[in-house]
Amino acid sequence: MNTQRRRLVETSAHWGSYLAEVSDDGEVVGVRPHEGDELSPATGNVAAAHRHPSRVARPAVRRAWLEHGPGPDEGRGAPGSEYVEVGWDEALDLVATELARVRREHGDDAVFGGSYGWGSAGRLHHAQSQVHRFLNLTGGYVRSVADYSRGASQVLLPHLVGAAAAADVRTRPVSWAQIAEHTDLLVTFGGVRRSNGWVVPGGQSRHENGALAGGAAGSTRVVSLSAQRDDAMADLAAEWVGVMPGTDTAVMLALVHVLVVDGLADEEFLARWTVGADRVRAYVLGESDGVAKTPEWAEGVSRTPAERIRRLAHEMAAGRTLINVVYALQRGERGEQPVFAALTLAAFLGQVGLPGGGFAHGLGSMGDYGSGRVSAPLPTFRQGANPVPDLIPCARIADLLLSPGGELAFDGSTLRLPDVRLAWWAGGNPFHHHQDLVRLRGAFARLDTLVVHETHWTPTAKHADVVLPVASSLERDDLVAGNADRRLRASRRVSAPYADAREELWIFGRLAERLGVSHDDGLSSSAWLERIYEEWRAAGAAPPGAPAFAEFWRDGGLDLVAPAYDDPVFTAFRADPEAHPLDTASGRIELWSSSIEAAALPDLAPHAEWREPRRWWGSPDAAEWDLHLLCNQPSHRLHSQLDMGEASGSTKVAGREPIRLHPDDAAARGLATGDVVRVTSPTGSLLAGVVVSDALLPGVAQMHTGAWWDPSAPEIATCVHGNVNVLTPDEPTSSLTQATSGAHVLVRVERYDGVLPPVRAHEPPPLLPRRSATQL
Repeated sequence: MNTQRRRLVETSAHWGSYLAEVSDDGEVVGVRPHEGDELSPATGNVAAAHRHPSRVARPAVRRAWLEHGPGPDEGRGAPGSEYVEVGWDEALDLVATELARVRREHGDDAVFGGSYGWGSAGRLHHAQSQVHRFLNLTGGYVRSVADYSRGASQVLLPHLVGAAAAADVRTRPVSWAQIAEHTDLLVTFGGVRRSNGWVVPGGQSRHENGALAGGAAGSTRVVSLSAQRDDAMADLAAEWVGVMPGTDTAVMLALVHVLVVDGLADEEFLARWTVGADRVRAYVLGESDGVAKTPEWAEGVSRTPAERIRRLAHEMAAGRTLINVVYALQRGERGEQPVFAALTLAAFLGQVGLPGGGFAHGLGSMGDYGSGRVSAPLPTFRQGANPVPDLIPCARIADLLLSPGGELAFDGSTLRLPDVRLAWWAGGNPFHHHQDLVRLRGAFARLDTLVVHETHWTPTAKHADVVLPVASSLERDDLVAGNADRRLRASRRVSAPYADAREELWIFGRLAERLGVSHDDGLSSSAWLERIYEEWRAAGAAPPGAPAFAEFWRDGGLDLVAPAYDDPVFTAFRADPEAHPLDTASGRIELWSSSIEAAALPDLAPHAEWREPRRWWGSPDAAEWDLHLLCNQPSHRLHSQLDMGEASGSTKVAGREPIRLHPDDAAARGLATGDVVRVTSPTGSLLAGVVVSDALLPGVAQMHTGAWWDPSAPEIATCVHGNVNVLTPDEPTSSLTQATSGAHVLVRVERYDGVLPPVRAHEPPPLLPRRSATQL
């Protein structure tokens, strides 16, 4: 009988605050929710991942780089690449020397600071903040802007509603409480997924999103337009209206057409609060291009019944209606259009700025969206100023590395692409977020050096020249709180760092010493926690009566002042557009954008429009690639984090990421649940395990993102584990936004009857014994 005692330690991640069950020897043996709370399924990955064999135990240097020195190398990331484990002094000397060389020989703009988010929920041990502070102190770096989640809308919306309102669409949206009180009909394009509500950047003290959304179900009718019936959480009792992927814009334009033709458009609102409605009207009526955007036309594009489109338009005009479009819809070719069209539809209904009505972009995409609370100021680890002006949209990292000296259109201007020689990645996994992984590998091959900080041997770590092992969030003390959170919490260290892993504050502190600057100001991490807390308190950002740090740490947390708001985005503008204009050129909502018109882009009109994508079910390519694959966020992990854990593993089929198929599509291919298939696109191929489900439209398949890339058997598939990003092309949404288009792709699915190769995604690379470089 196991008599070992267990203690409970509060900790936190982006999927929320929870209690870790820890044995006397520091092992995480289980997880529990706080009383009255629920656990995100992703938390079920924690225990198995904590001391998994894929942990990075010691500093490791790619043998080829160690033997031959920095430089482009097509072998970077090749399966079976050997790494040499070295001591910390040698690793830090190598990295500091290489960073100094690159800056000296090629300039500060030859350094790229990666670390696209989600690495840590802490306020101090936030990998992105740590690496950016270090690089700023040592000369600067080329940075990335926007994000993979909503990169298209981040750039588009300021053109339509101004920068301030675009920010408020994210931080001050219509809340679930306001929906419950005022909204008759919530029409959501892309559904409202329960799993996304578990996640908030920085975590959350308690999971509230499901209860808030469920509270609206008793008074608000919900219609979910999606290719998946289960895209809306069951608590909402939503009516499902099927829409083929990538065609939502056509349905929205048809809804506008009905409003115009049937006299349901709010002409007073369009005249006073918007510009460009006359041009949109001419477009949907077919006067400008000869194609009337009727429900029958939209049915031919989307397979959504024309009768249901027409009836839905009348239902929306009959009461208070909120139009929601989720983040996923803008992660596709021409991804700006669903957002543009949803705002246009809301404007023609005339309810923008009314309580519970108008436009939302994010319900069902993030756990804090719709909370109805203003985010409280939080303690911050300051990054300093970056002296290098160069930037790229985050989804264009491969373009940056493959086209030095080239140019890239972005947001109406032209960016210069510097010649990057060293990339530094901490707290992120581009081989999860990015598309066309073979192309990405080719881009990384062009670098002189790739430095990666990691807890585990992720695909990105396996492409690095130097891998520095870092302590996980369970192995360090921190302060944690998320957007609109109710409590700042002490996240306590559960166990000592694994093997030779170190906190990033220590790593950058020792590197900075070698380069003649100070990263940590001579302070330990515990002293830094006290410092940023007391700076926060001294600045007046803390709640009144906030205690000194020692008392805060003893008590384990502090309730925050995150007041509720009853004036969401557009409220003041709606009340008096002359006194509270938007910061657009006209001061109004621009349904025809003057700034987009001035940019004269070949692939983006100044108004919402339908243009056939190159890849959709109605394209010529669909004759060969006959299923439309949706690639959406996973339910049992956050992105690719802890993919080796039990919760993530429980969803696999034959050890591979599952692919859902409609019964008709499965039967046509002689497939059943549990079979293994090869999924192929013009970009690549993968192996997946079949799950048959009638929750999809016929002709649509679905896979989650986040399976770790496994290229160990290229003669069988580009990935034998099921990473969908080997299928999706690395092409931007448009030349305005340059965002990712990886949410869906046309594929072919065929039974795989060959010998199944082992999945090696979660295995470390070959590691040579620790030795000095001169002994190799």
